[in-house]
Amino acid sequence: MSDLFGKMAEALIAGNIAGAQDLTKQAIDAGEEPQTILSDGLLPGMDVVGKRFKANDMFIPEVILSAKTMHAAMEILRPLLSEGDAKSAGTVIIGTVEGDLHDIGKNLVAMMLEGGGFDVVDLGTNVTPQQFVDGVKAHKPQLIGMSALLTTTMPKMELTIKALQEAGLRDQVKVMAGGAPVTQQFVDKIGGDAYGANAAAVVDIAKELTA
Repeated sequence: MSDLFGKMAEALIAGNIAGAQDLTKQAIDAGEEPQTILSDGLLPGMDVVGKRFKANDMFIPEVILSAKTMHAAMEILRPLLSEGDAKSAGTVIIGTVEGDLHDIGKNLVAMMLEGGGFDVVDLGTNVTPQQFVDGVKAHKPQLIGMSALLTTTMPKMELTIKALQEAGLRDQVKVMAGGAPVTQQFVDKIGGDAYGANAAAVVDIAKELTA
């Protein structure tokens, strides 16, 4: 069966959607536990993708294709995982802050987090501080990810953290921020917990924050 899991990981790395789906079905038909298929077949593949992306051995179009492949395999696996006691890496709420409609980076981060085993709630773009607060109340995440591409919308990140404090929720959730103009210094200044420099780094940071 390890041979099948190896092929599954290879299909994911190569962005072979049909192949990954077929191998996932084969593993299910062979009686493998859904959690085992995820942890031994799919996640190791996405782990390689993340490492190669970080090392500049893979580029955004390839990573997006691998992430879509993971998503396609998960569509088959997710109903079975929800039936069992499958353990999620945690829940993350993600969104581009109010006033900002850019979503390519945010979407890539969301796909990488899903590939890393997280349940991701994507609030979309132009997300107000109150919408982040409402999302925390509704979904009880361990982590919030905020994105901004415009320097003019970066202050909304600080307002979101203040809104979480005022709602009495700040201690219940970790806050990560990223985007082209965002820096570690800025995240420290607004009271965030972590700075996501790029999509490849985000999964490792998220796992550290939710451990």
